[in-house]
Formats: sequence, structure tokens, C-alpha cells
Amino acid sequence: MTLFDFGVFPTQSFHLLAATEGTMWHSLADILILLATAIVLGTLAEQLRQSAILGYIAAGTLVGPNLLGWVADRQSIFDLAELGVALLLFAIGLEFSLPRLKRLGRIPLVAGILQIILTLLGGLSVSLLLSFSFPEALAIGAMIALSSTACVVRMLNDRAELDAPHGRTALGILLVQDMAVIPLMLIITALVGKGSAGEIAIQLSISFLLAVVFVAVFYGLFNFILPRLLELSSLRRNRDFPILLAMVMAAGSAWAAHRLGLSPALGAFVAGVLLAISPFATQIRADVQPLKTVLVTLFFSAVGMFGDLNWAVQHLGLVLAVVAAIITGKLLITFGAAWFCGQPWQFALGTGLCLAQVGEFSFVLATVARGTVDAPGILSETTFRLIISSTIATLLLTPYLIQLAPVAANLLRQLWGRKPAKNESHSPHIDITDLESSRETDDDLVLILGFGPAGQRVAGELLQVGLKKIVVVDLNHENLRMAEQYGLRSQLGDATQIEVLEHAGLYRSRLVITTLPSPTVCRQVIFLVRQMAPSTALYVRCRYHLHHWQLLAAGADVIVDEEEHVGECLAKHILDSPLLLQQLLKSNQKPESGQSSEQV
Repeated sequence: MTLFDFGVFPTQSFHLLAATEGTMWHSLADILILLATAIVLGTLAEQLRQSAILGYIAAGTLVGPNLLGWVADRQSIFDLAELGVALLLFAIGLEFSLPRLKRLGRIPLVAGILQIILTLLGGLSVSLLLSFSFPEALAIGAMIALSSTACVVRMLNDRAELDAPHGRTALGILLVQDMAVIPLMLIITALVGKGSAGEIAIQLSISFLLAVVFVAVFYGLFNFILPRLLELSSLRRNRDFPILLAMVMAAGSAWAAHRLGLSPALGAFVAGVLLAISPFATQIRADVQPLKTVLVTLFFSAVGMFGDLNWAVQHLGLVLAVVAAIITGKLLITFGAAWFCGQPWQFALGTGLCLAQVGEFSFVLATVARGTVDAPGILSETTFRLIISSTIATLLLTPYLIQLAPVAANLLRQLWGRKPAKNESHSPHIDITDLESSRETDDDLVLILGFGPAGQRVAGELLQVGLKKIVVVDLNHENLRMAEQYGLRSQLGDATQIEVLEHAGLYRSRLVITTLPSPTVCRQVIFLVRQMAPSTALYVRCRYHLHHWQLLAAGADVIVDEEEHVGECLAKHILDSPLLLQQLLKSNQKPESGQSSEQV
């Protein structure tokens, strides 16, 4: 007899559990194969001085269903990996507060609308000239109108060009494109025969209202509820809770947007922007970083899985012609739209190069337009494969185009003999009094990691001698309030995370002082500082003499050993008390004299 015979565990439930476990472990195996291959090919790409994104996409193509076939369920992987794009946009949004977003100005908004309309019309016109039907031509125009948010934002962020003039405009246009996803999806759905014009208008109105509700709800949540929640003492004591809360906020905003029929990536970005004014923004960005890295890598690999290398090689001439037409057309249209809206031509050229590819959302539009075996759509199988192959090819070329953006602008400026005017700014929307801008000009900073009694004493002494460029990093809100009373800049965050140290200004610091009591945490901080800023002086607090040599071996320049220091201070106080010292000396000398007389 077994537990199943007694009905404790129904047999049907057991079989269902077994089937679920089989699916789960199979999906996990697919993810591991993709990530392992992405690591190998991404590392190879970096060794060849290429973007790792090329290796990630190639990994998906290699192990995908159209080549080796090791991973067949590409749609499930793609759906999961979309969360990585949402986390990427959430992290970027945390860098863009509402005032900073407003300074993007009207150029990205108007240029984005123009670019979408002109690209859609251009794709429609060329497709009609090539004898495609009107519905198929319109679907093709809609697919090529969008660029890759994930690829462009990732590359610009890695190259520290997201805040450059062409980077800001490119980001703004990408956000406009994300807003256009819903109308384009509804148009293609209607073309396939699943909706009328009236239904589309109603759905667009509903989507707009839901977007307003989404922003209002998350604004209230992040500005009134979340700050009080994060200040709870239980959250401060347990480091796990803020990490879990960060993941819930990031993934929850994407899920909420998806449930409302909005773009998950756009919803996550909006949530990040609303949260950017919070002092917790930097720490939250650091907390979501590990999972974001995994899922973004998985996303690019999933994109590669859609590629059919055999078909692309057989139709190589056609694919190359389409790729050349797309890149040239989108480059000229985006350049013209940005320049028409008032962006200087050299920056407009950089924006055009950044957005000259076809975005990953074309896979979704193409799948909807193709339909199914039982219900064929408006896109033929040949056109579907051509769009997918061309999209992947443009994504593979994107890192080179983005690298070319600043080079091309400088080269053409030299060829045309145009020199920038003395008062010419990279962007008319930059506020030179902005804190972020002022931080970029700061150097020779002093970072104090941990602002308890020891950190406060150090800061007080440094302020007395005139050192004012001091930044405090701490996870305790009370300590940060104390730092503000000292007149110091403060950063809420965990000093063992790269994102927090970068945002605090480690690369511009001359001295780092860690007063953290934990020797394990101190070693982690020393390792990060030596890795990121090897020439920066590092002064470290050592609580127990046992760890002195460990911290010294880790790379600390100066170590203040508490046990040694306590001993020295106690001895100094004794020696500075003449009366007490004289009494002690007398009491110590008497036994010695008595003992010597007895011996005599």
C-alpha cells in the first residue's frame, strides 16, 4: 500500500506534478544551453574586439531550431527574455527623473512621430512597387518602422553615450516607437481580419485611458507608499527584503503594463522614471542588475533563434539588398526627421546611425501577420523569412553603426570645414546648474563608506581642514540625515555593489575611507575599489587585529586597527595622568625592594 492508495496524494495530481517538473527542467536545460553558448561566443566576440551582443545573437542562431536544434521552443524563451528588456528600461528610467526627461525637449517626440510615419510610408511604397499586396506592404512598412530598444540602449549605455546628444535623441525616439507598438499591432490584427476600424479606435481610446491610470497608480505607489515601506526598521535590518522589493517593483511594473495591454518595456521605463527622484533609486538599480544581465543576454540569444542560416545563405543576395535598403532608408529618414526638428546635423547623423536597424518587435508583428496553418495571414512564408533574416542582419550590424556615429559626425565636420560656434551647445536643453551635470565635473572626491560614529568623526575632521568634496554612502537613513546636517552629499546604497560606487563617484575620487565594521564587507569593498579605481587611496577600519593582515593583503593602503588603537589610546591616557602613574610606580617598586632585601 502507498500514500496514493489511501488517497493522500491523488494519482492524477502526481502525474500532473511529474509533467510540470518535466517541462520545468526541460525549459531550464534550454536556458542553460543558450546562456552557456552565449558566454562562449560572447567572450570570443570580445576577444576579437567586437560587441558581445554579436556573440549572443550568434549563439541563439547556432543552437536554435533552424541549425543544431538543441533548443527548439524559441517562443517561450523569447517571452521570458522580454522581461530582461523591461528590466533594462526600468534601470535606465531610474537614471531619468521627470525634470531630466523634460529636458529632452520636443525634438525626440516630433522626430519620433515623423520617423515612424515616413518609414511606414516608405516601406509601404517600395513594397507596392515590388508587387506586394496592400495589406502585406502595409505590414512590412509597420515592421521596419520600429528600431531595437534593447540593442541600442544597451550599446549606448555600455559606451557611456546615453547622455550624449545623439544618445538622448535616440532614446526619446525609441520611447515614441514603444508608444506606437499598440497602434501598429492593432492595424496588423485588423489587416489579418480580426478587427474593424471602429474596434481599433475603441481599443486605442481604452489603451490611452489605461496608460493614464497606470501612471497615476504608480506615481502614488512610488511617492507615498514606497518611501514609508523602505524606511521600516525590519527592511533596513534584513538586506534580502529591499532586494526582493526591488525585483517586485521592476517586474511588477512590466507585468501591470502587459496586463493593461501596454508595452511592458515602456511601462517599466515609466515606473523607473517615477521612482528616479527617490533616494532609493541607485540601490534599486544595483539590486536588479544581476537578473537584468542574465535576461538581457537571454533575450539577444532568443532573437538569434529566429534566424534561419540555411535560408539566408540560399537567398544571400536578396537578404543583402533588403538590409542595405533598410539601413540606408532608415538612416536618411531618421537623420532628416531629427535635423528638421532642430537637432544639429552632426548629432542628427549620429541619431540616424543608432536607429538604422529593425527592432526585435518585428518578430511579433511578423508572427501575427503570417497567421497560422489553420488561419493563414497576410504575410507569405518567403516574406516572413526575409523580414526575420534582414532584421537579424541589421541587429548584427548595429554595434558597428553605433561605434561609427561619433566618428562619422567628426569626419564630415572636418570634410565640410565647419567648426562649432563658441556658444554652440550639444543640446539646448542642458541645465548647467543640474546636480548631475555638476557631479560630472567633480574630481578629487573623498568617499566615506559608512557614516556611523567613526565616519562622522572622520568627516568632521576633514571639514575642519577645508575638505568639502565629500560623499557619504550608507544604507541607514538616520546616518544619511546626519550627513545632510553636516552639509555633505549622501548616497543611499550598499557599498559592496558596483552600481552604487559608480554613482557615488568612485572614478572621480582621490580617497576612499571605509568605516564599515564587518571584515568580510571591507574585503569586498577593497576588491571593488582596487578593480575599478586602482590609483585611489584606500583607508580602512579594522575592527579586530585578527583581520589586519587580511585587509592589507586585499589591497588597503592604510589600516586603522581598532584593538591596537585602543591599546595605544589607553596607554596614552595612563601616561598622561602623572598622579595615577606615580602611584602605580610606587606600588610596583615596593614589592621589588622587599624582595631584594629578603634575598640579601
